[in-house]
Amino acid sequence: CQPVPKPESRVEVCDLNPCPPRWKVTPAGPCSSSCGLGLAVQLVTCVQILHGQEVLQEEHLCPVAEKPLTSVPCVIRTCSYEWSFSEWSECSTSCGNGIQTRQDFCLSSLTHKPVNPLFCRRFPKAVVVRGCSAGPCPEQEGTLSPGAELQPVTAATHLTAAAAATEHRHKDLDVPLPAGPREQTKPSGGEEITAKRSFLCVCGSLFLNATGIINMTGVESRDCTVAIGRPLREEISVTILESSLNCTAGEVLLFSGRMMWRTGCRKLPLSLINSRTNTLIVKQRVVLPGNGVILQYNSRTATKKYYQDCDQQLFGPQGEIGNPVQFPDGRQEVVCRTFITVAPRQRISIRALSTDLGPEGNQTHFNYILVRDVSTMKTVVFRGKQQFLWQSTGSQAEIEFHE
Repeated sequence: CQPVPKPESRVEVCDLNPCPPRWKVTPAGPCSSSCGLGLAVQLVTCVQILHGQEVLQEEHLCPVAEKPLTSVPCVIRTCSYEWSFSEWSECSTSCGNGIQTRQDFCLSSLTHKPVNPLFCRRFPKAVVVRGCSAGPCPEQEGTLSPGAELQPVTAATHLTAAAAATEHRHKDLDVPLPAGPREQTKPSGGEEITAKRSFLCVCGSLFLNATGIINMTGVESRDCTVAIGRPLREEISVTILESSLNCTAGEVLLFSGRMMWRTGCRKLPLSLINSRTNTLIVKQRVVLPGNGVILQYNSRTATKKYYQDCDQQLFGPQGEIGNPVQFPDGRQEVVCRTFITVAPRQRISIRALSTDLGPEGNQTHFNYILVRDVSTMKTVVFRGKQQFLWQSTGSQAEIEFHE
């Protein structure tokens, strides 16, 4: 270009408007677990660039629904031990509803041989008892209603003296039973039968009432998991009324939600746990039969907005999801999410019945879908007009519709 005259360099101001406030994330801190899945805390602040300088702003000035998580999953290395299981046994009955069982054992990832179960006591374990159906019995054909749900037996059928006394102390409080068929009780001995029924049904249940008492004492299952769900715009607070957990034996209570994770054993009575969102999973791990906790939960309007206006919450057992969501004022969100929570003993299937991008093809607002399995944090992407069938490994899933 030497023969050509070089134009003069100049600088022009292209935009005098300040950039809007945005979220700033600092690098995450150390992982909470030395092996396997843990959590790392990261500092999230609201900042704005003014006159070339980063200025800290109040959080409400940044888009609340887009705030990054303050705790993120992390894995340093694979744990040396993990739970392993035998195959499921045959159904316990030749007809009607029964149970299936399987054996659990602690496995060394180095030798691939069973070791003392104490090595795995800090790791979550899947269920070892589940319901099964061998088909209707001849005399019972046609008696089940279309909405009948199989209730797996995962707890004791008798009460210990301590558990019965605890039940009596709290009998004036409303103890909601999980959704599903309830067995018939006789007038005589009604209190004892009701208490037995609550023990049988509590593990693996989903509680949707605004408030209630959950009695997790006296169950035979080592791992007892319950879920609490409320509509979007609400959050859940849990108080531990009583606890008989043996901390030295490794018994523990775990709380998990979309924006929180907490474990505890000592000083549990009267401690308060806040879910920060509308769902909460509570998992109890006991070693000694009869030990456990009694929880009281309440829901209230959330103090901070953790969702977008086009987000949806589904609790099952089935539902239909349609996108994009149309708003009366004509606006359209960039990302619409659907949260699905079912009872911990259940799993989720999502089938794409129809995907139509319209005449504009890839110019449409929603042209790919993310489906996330919350228990493993694994995300699958479906694009274009692809129809699919997706199944979860846990009881929670999230769907995002992206442009």
